[in-house]
Amino acid sequence: MGGVVQPQPDGRKARGEKRRAEIIAAALRVIERDGVAGVTHRTVAAEAGVPTTSTTYHFAGLDDLLMATLISCARDMATEVYWMIDRARSRGSGGAAEVANLLAEALGPQRGRTMAEYELYLLASRRPELRPAARRWLDVLTSMVRHDDEIAFRVFLAGIDGLLIQGLIDDEPPTAEELRPVVDYLLKPR
Repeated sequence: MGGVVQPQPDGRKARGEKRRAEIIAAALRVIERDGVAGVTHRTVAAEAGVPTTSTTYHFAGLDDLLMATLISCARDMATEVYWMIDRARSRGSGGAAEVANLLAEALGPQRGRTMAEYELYLLASRRPELRPAARRWLDVLTSMVRHDDEIAFRVFLAGIDGLLIQGLIDDEPPTAEELRPVVDYLLKPR
């Protein structure tokens, strides 16, 4: 029988993509621990447990690595938001409780990652080449959430950013219960 021959997956390509993802994850951990200033090929390689030549092979310059890390963070956050929206819709919820829970998680157990992400976003304000990667998060979020009022949606996003920044400088992270009234207010139709 003359069946179709399935191409064999390229193991080298899969290993390369896995290594690249490991390096990006390591870069994020370095930023969580030491800030963006702590990112070098050497520190990221040590964190990933790979030779420095591996980081320079996958990311010729640090900007390439930082951009990939920003994009990875945006993709991860978009996935979280997608599932949060899905849960809210399946419960018939307006989303305030889910958003408050997501913020409390970002400011509590995920505080280091949230600080790292904001540090990357702020770096993009100084480095124009990183701006498209930083804006990707807003583009993804805007494409995922249905909204009738562009201004109200932008106010909501700015409010969320404000809550996160304020929460990062609090001595104790706010709880979902403390955040819920503010999120309710931000979600009110105008």
